[in-house]
Amino acid sequence: MTMGEPAYSTMDYSAPAMVEGIAYVVAVDGATVWLEPEQNSSCGGCASASACGSKGIGTKAARLEARRFQLVNDAGLRVGERVVVGIRENALLRASLVAYVIPLSTLLTAGALAQWAAGNDIITMFAMFAGLALGFGLMRIGAGRLLVRGDLAPHFLRRASAVETCNSK
Repeated sequence: MTMGEPAYSTMDYSAPAMVEGIAYVVAVDGATVWLEPEQNSSCGGCASASACGSKGIGTKAARLEARRFQLVNDAGLRVGERVVVGIRENALLRASLVAYVIPLSTLLTAGALAQWAAGNDIITMFAMFAGLALGFGLMRIGAGRLLVRGDLAPHFLRRASAVETCNSK
């Protein structure tokens, strides 16, 4: 490219951004494959390690088996292959909003309304518990809708190269 020549980007901005990860095919069951997420050397060292299943009770094999998920085998995958799977970034954001914002907002709204109406801390506390319970119910409904639409299901993107990691493209 020379000076004054326009630079063209090959980035497709119309496609939804994907959160990608690498997984191994561990079983093929007809038209379905079972995958286990690849665990790299940094797994278990972050602040969320206790929540994601990389640490805890049981063997490493048992923890990985608990994290297995399935995909439709449209690509003819075989046991032992490494694949790149992805979830749309906006679906992950919607799931986070459903899981965190709905219960928190109902808890705070119920507490604020109870404090305004009754002015009693005990009543406010019980109203906040009721608001939290309502929020969990609404969260289950919202999560169910995301599941039915298939927004939370990972998608097969491509076979992973031998040197590809979840941090490289």
